[in-house]
Amino acid sequence: MFEKFLVTCVLVAIPFAGWAQAIDSAGNAGNTANIANATADSVAGASPEADNPQEAAVSSVQLSKDYTSPKKYVIADITISGVKYYNSDQIINISGFSRGDTITIPSDQISQSVKKFWANGMFSNVKLSAAKVVGDKITLDIYLEERPRIISYDIKGVKKGEKEDLQGSLHIRRGNEYSEYFKNACVDIIKRFYYEKGFRNVAVDATVTPDTSIGNGVRVVFEVSKNSKVRVAEIEFEGNSQVSTSKLRGAMKEVHRRRWYTFWRSTKYIQKKLEEDKQHILSYYNEKGYRDAAILSDSMWIISDKRVGLKFKVYEGQKYYFRNITWVGNTRYSSELLANILRLRRGDVYDMVALDKNLRTDETNSIATLYMDDGYLFFNVQPTEVRIEGDSVDVEMRIYEGKQATINNIFIQGNTKTNERIIRRELWTRPGDLFSKTQIMRSVRELAQMGHFDPEKLEPKLNPNPADETVDITYLVEEKPNDQIELSGGWGAGMFVGTIGLRLTNFAMGSLLDKEAWKPLPTGDNQTLTIRGQTNGSYYKAISTSFTEPWFGGKKPQSLSVSVYYTHQNNSLYFYQAGDMSMSVLGASVGLGQRLKWPDSYFTLYNSVDYQQYRLNNWTGQFIFTNGMSNNFSVKTVLGRNSTDQPIYPRKGSELSIGLQITPPYSLFNNLNYSDPNLTPQEKYRWIEYHKWSFRMAWFNQIMGDFVFALKTQFGYLGYFSQDLGYSPFEGFDVGGDGMSGYNLYGIETIGLRGYKNSSLTPYNNGISIANVYDKFTVELRYPFVLSPQSTIYGLVFFEGGNAWLNIKSFNPFSIKRSAGVGVRLMLPMIGLLGIDWGYGFDKIQGETTPSGSNFHFIIGMPF
Repeated sequence: MFEKFLVTCVLVAIPFAGWAQAIDSAGNAGNTANIANATADSVAGASPEADNPQEAAVSSVQLSKDYTSPKKYVIADITISGVKYYNSDQIINISGFSRGDTITIPSDQISQSVKKFWANGMFSNVKLSAAKVVGDKITLDIYLEERPRIISYDIKGVKKGEKEDLQGSLHIRRGNEYSEYFKNACVDIIKRFYYEKGFRNVAVDATVTPDTSIGNGVRVVFEVSKNSKVRVAEIEFEGNSQVSTSKLRGAMKEVHRRRWYTFWRSTKYIQKKLEEDKQHILSYYNEKGYRDAAILSDSMWIISDKRVGLKFKVYEGQKYYFRNITWVGNTRYSSELLANILRLRRGDVYDMVALDKNLRTDETNSIATLYMDDGYLFFNVQPTEVRIEGDSVDVEMRIYEGKQATINNIFIQGNTKTNERIIRRELWTRPGDLFSKTQIMRSVRELAQMGHFDPEKLEPKLNPNPADETVDITYLVEEKPNDQIELSGGWGAGMFVGTIGLRLTNFAMGSLLDKEAWKPLPTGDNQTLTIRGQTNGSYYKAISTSFTEPWFGGKKPQSLSVSVYYTHQNNSLYFYQAGDMSMSVLGASVGLGQRLKWPDSYFTLYNSVDYQQYRLNNWTGQFIFTNGMSNNFSVKTVLGRNSTDQPIYPRKGSELSIGLQITPPYSLFNNLNYSDPNLTPQEKYRWIEYHKWSFRMAWFNQIMGDFVFALKTQFGYLGYFSQDLGYSPFEGFDVGGDGMSGYNLYGIETIGLRGYKNSSLTPYNNGISIANVYDKFTVELRYPFVLSPQSTIYGLVFFEGGNAWLNIKSFNPFSIKRSAGVGVRLMLPMIGLLGIDWGYGFDKIQGETTPSGSNFHFIIGMPF
């Protein structure tokens, strides 16, 4: 009866969806049928019919499923079936079995082997069977079905930048296994990527094509149809009787209704942003005293393929007010002082947002900042509602002061170019100092001002050690490209003046003799070396070099600046012509700057000694005299203050500069009679004299999201010592247009005013265009499109006004030329700041009968 009986010993059958173990025996035909029914698929490599019925019978008896009486077998052979592209030895190595090994049946040895195949990730089906059993000898068969391998993949129907972002999210590599699970996961990732951009109707299809060149290889193509963005057309509220719907809509910062007058706001339907706005709605209610406010439900209805509506059902509850505010646990500071900082009084609206801000989150004036600036790192305050009666709430501020913490270690991580000692000298935290939150934030600000690190990635990490009351601080920095192939220029007087040069902002002069430091140039010491050449090809040529060491001497933040420059102009029309009119300037400057501690640590004082030599040859229309040589020896002092958070796109802080440049009053001691009409201009202006005053201020404030409001003002005045001598022929102002950014004549200061042509606001006197007084006012609203180490791009809307006058007597600060417009700025590390502005001048200029009107301005370089 055994001759027609097939002895099949199914040891394990594990489907793809989960793990299962089946240790089977073929004791009789009934059992064999049960085994066959228990397996998910037909058993490959079934054992041949037993040659000896007794042997088969013995085998059936020995392969018992009784775990209480396991049986040991010796592996006589291992066969491989199902696979096409893998070597048998490789598969046997993965199984963990070898010929001659002893296995126990039933046991977990078989299941552990199967798990190894699943962990390998190469197979879609795994089965281990007994192909033959003779006595205590067993032949195992390993049946495997291989997964196809990805040879290449592509994403079609998307933009280049989106494709790169998707590739970074998918993490697909050549040789990855392909399965339905893999396909569905990739499609889900792509859809979620576009959901977050407002494409709720995106469709993704995956096409798989066998690769004929490589066995078991496939090529995968994801076809993306983004379709139209889905935008929010309506936002409705139900249950709001105390707060209007318009105010609740205004509280939503991420999702807004689609309206033509809100073109700058996001109206895309993005679920993640919607969840954030639900918290903003509740925060708005909390600000108004509605502590019990809740969003009971939210729903979305479809208006069209491109539009949806949102509806929120809210519960407002009662409006509450502060009654009694008490303090417990405070020993370091009095309750009166803490109450003054809290700025909440009995009878005030129960504003939970202001409560949290004044207790914890205000970086400059909060209870937490007060304690943490005094070393109390482990400080905590918990506002507790101890009694609610009617609409009044009694709050108890429960303070845990803890012990003062000192700074133990300071680590710098991420600097690949800037030397660590250079970074450490900019820090306001030192080992052994008491912990101070303000000093940490100031350190982050100083690192951002260096310009070598991505300000969006600067982050201090704290590692407190409560056991010994210390804290370790790690400053995480990310270097960004900062050296520039500098371009600077402007359009005016019918010409474009361009600059090309090399600007090294992290130079290391002290490593010039170190061969290992040349990679390709010695860097890391925060020094600035600039070499520039300027020309328009014919009319104007200039060359200059400068060097700045911000820590001259290495012990104090005292800067040393040295510069040498030469410019030459002529009236030639062609590059190869010399011209019969020319002007040249040779100059040098040496300056020392230092940080001040009073009035505060943001103030700086800069002093310099400057010399220029002017040579004029028939140079008419710009200065008081036309021929000869003039010398300008001056001393300059600038008192400045800069508290902005970063140099490229400041969000908060201010800049202030008050300067005086003065020459010796030669007219008081050179015994020249300047009223003598026979005195030649060469004699009068051999050594020019003047005193030049300047005032500049800029203030930045982040008003909503990344929107930044900027307010700027400038004033300049060139005065004289002798009324008989009058104003200096040099160092006056030329106002209007783009300011000829980067085009410096060293004899005149150019001031831009958008909406008007270059020099159009400078008054004429006796055929000479020159101003000795000017003012300028600017209001800008900025918004960033890209903030990254590779580039910074932001747009702006501006309102501007200003004017120029011949002398101080005619100065009228209310007589200004007004303009408005829009612009965009692009900051590239290797080039610098580029920009274009369109401005409309509303007022007439001298000699014109109509307003200035529309004007475009190209900006290259960093104007004030």
